[in-house]
Amino acid sequence: MTERCAWCGSDPLYVAYHDHEWGVPEYDPRALWEKLVLDGFQAGLSWITILRKREAFREVFDGFDPERVASWGEPEIARALQNPGIIRHRGKIEAAVKGARLFLEIEAGEGFSPFIWSFVGGRPIQNHFTSMGQVPAKTPASEAMAKALKKRGFNFCGPVITYAFMQACGLVNDHMTHCPCHARVKALSPA
Repeated sequence: MTERCAWCGSDPLYVAYHDHEWGVPEYDPRALWEKLVLDGFQAGLSWITILRKREAFREVFDGFDPERVASWGEPEIARALQNPGIIRHRGKIEAAVKGARLFLEIEAGEGFSPFIWSFVGGRPIQNHFTSMGQVPAKTPASEAMAKALKKRGFNFCGPVITYAFMQACGLVNDHMTHCPCHARVKALSPA
């Protein structure tokens, strides 16, 4: 019998996210940056909270256009702090603005996607977990990513956050082996 990963429950939004996004290898640099920012906003909260507010985040953060967000100053930050559609945490909003500037630096150099994917050797790690209890909260790869991001100046990117980011963006395939998405996501990995 095949069944979805238990963490997504039955909420239609969560099920759709699980079935169509979570674990699918993401290589687009802007999409990677958006997910990193959203995972930073998740710190201390549940992912479903962020998922329900994702469209509002996209609106407030100019479609997660890093060039636009990098130009933000106090007026834009103050405006974001007034929007009840997002998580109104000054530190996280300021971290997103700073992260946009850092994203542009990395993108102009080695490229943000190659930088992110370098922590898994450029291809997804295929895990074979059969229960949620086997899934780690962090790994040596997520610890290395967190350390490298922090060294470059990013905030809200500890090893637990970066592991959740790696799961969401398909750097690791953490769908349970009994989940129909495990094989589908594995097939998306470069041979």
